[in-house]
Amino acid sequence: MIKKTLLLISIFYFQVSQSQSLYFPPTAGTTWDTASMESLGWCRDKTGPLYNFLENRNSKAFIVLKDGKIVIEKYFGKFTKDSLWYWASAGKTLTSFAVGLAQEDGYLKITDTSSKYLGKGWTKETLAKENMITIRNQLTMTSGLDDGVADNHCTLDSCLKYKADAGTRWAYHNGPYTMLDKVIETSTGKNLNTYLSTKLKTPTGMNGLFLKIDYDNVYISNARSFARFGLLMLNKGDWNGTKIMRDQTYFNQMITPSQTLNNSYGYLWWLNGKKNFMAPGLQLVLPGSLNPNSPADMYSAMGKNGQLLNIIPSQNLVVIRMGNAPNSSEVPFLMNDTIFIKLKAVMCNTTSIATNKNNINNYRLYPNPANDFVTIENQKSTSIKKIVMTDIQGKIVLDLKLMNTVSNYKIDISDKKSGVYYVEVYGEKGLEFRQCLLKK
Repeated sequence: MIKKTLLLISIFYFQVSQSQSLYFPPTAGTTWDTASMESLGWCRDKTGPLYNFLENRNSKAFIVLKDGKIVIEKYFGKFTKDSLWYWASAGKTLTSFAVGLAQEDGYLKITDTSSKYLGKGWTKETLAKENMITIRNQLTMTSGLDDGVADNHCTLDSCLKYKADAGTRWAYHNGPYTMLDKVIETSTGKNLNTYLSTKLKTPTGMNGLFLKIDYDNVYISNARSFARFGLLMLNKGDWNGTKIMRDQTYFNQMITPSQTLNNSYGYLWWLNGKKNFMAPGLQLVLPGSLNPNSPADMYSAMGKNGQLLNIIPSQNLVVIRMGNAPNSSEVPFLMNDTIFIKLKAVMCNTTSIATNKNNINNYRLYPNPANDFVTIENQKSTSIKKIVMTDIQGKIVLDLKLMNTVSNYKIDISDKKSGVYYVEVYGEKGLEFRQCLLKK
C-alpha cells in the first residue's frame, strides 16, 4: 500500500513538473515566446538542407516547438503565420479528442453501438452485423465496412457495405470515420464546430473550422493552431493548468495500440516505434517501425499531401508541416521520416532521440516510393557488402554481392513489378539495415 502511494505521488509530481517546464502562449494575440537554436546547442548552419528539402517538397509551413517555445517557424512562398490551410486526415485526431470529451461529459460511451446515434440502417449491412459496430470500431478503423467501394469517403448507406465482422479487419476507411461527426452531434445536441469551440478552441486559443467538402468534414486553420493542438497533446490534454481532457484513461488509449491488427494505430493517431504497421490502402502487415529514423515514442496526426503533426513526449518536442503534395510522390509517413533525418542534423545530436534499433546505423534508402532506381546510402561511410531484395511473400528478387565494397549504391529496379518489397543491406557485421520499399 505504501509503495503504491509513493508511486502515485511520483507520477503526480512528474506530471506537474512536466507541465511547469512547458511554456504556453496566451490564448489571445500573436505573442509566442521563442528559444534560440544557440541556447539549445543546435546548429543553425545545418538548417539549409532541411529548408531546401521542405521547399522542394512544396511545403508551406514548418514549426518546431521545444518545451512549448518556437525554435523554428518557417514559411514558404506567400504563406504566412496568418494563412489558412487544411489539415486533411490529420484532422481525424481532433474528432478523436472530441469523442473523448463527449464520453467524459457523459453524452456517450465508446462501447455503445454506433446505431444508437446514427439510427438503424445507416449501413447496407444486416441489422445483426450493423449492431456489431461500435464507436470504438469507428475510432480504430475496424468497422469491417468495405473500404474497396468506388468512393471510400462516401457516407451514404449504399456505400457502407459489409466486408467483415466489426473488430476482425483493419482498413483505413474514411466513410465510417466521418460518421463520428454525427455521433457527436446526436449525443451532445451540438454540431462538431460548436462543441469544439466551447471545449477546445476557446481555452487554447486555437482558430479554425470544420468545413464540409464533398463527403468529408475538413478542418482548416493556420499553422500555429496546428501547433497549439500539438502542445495540448504534449501536456496530456492540459493547457497551462486548465484540464481540457480530464479522462487520462481515454487520453492514453488514443496514443497506444488500439487493436492487434495494426500495432501502429491508436484512436485515429499514428504510433511510431512499434514492431509492425499497416499502411492506408494495403491489407499487408509490414515489419518494422512506421518512421524508423524518427523518435520511437513519437505519435502523429497525418493527412493527405503531407499535413503532419508530430508529438515527441521524451523530448518535449512538437513538429508540424503543412503544404501541398511533394513532387516526389512520397506518402506522408515516408516524407515525415526524411524530415526527421534533416532535423536531427540541425539538432547536432545534442538532443538524444531514440529511434528504431534496426536503423540506428544511419542508412538511408531513397527515393521511396521509387520508379526505376533506388539509392542506398550509409551516412557513416561504412562498407556495403551485399544487398538483398525480397517481395512481400519473402521470395528473393535481387541478391547482389559487391566485389568492391562501397558506402553508397544505386540499384536498378526498373524490371520489378509495382508493389511492396523489403531491402536488406549487409556490411562488416552482417545485416545492418532493413526497410520497406514501395515500387511504383
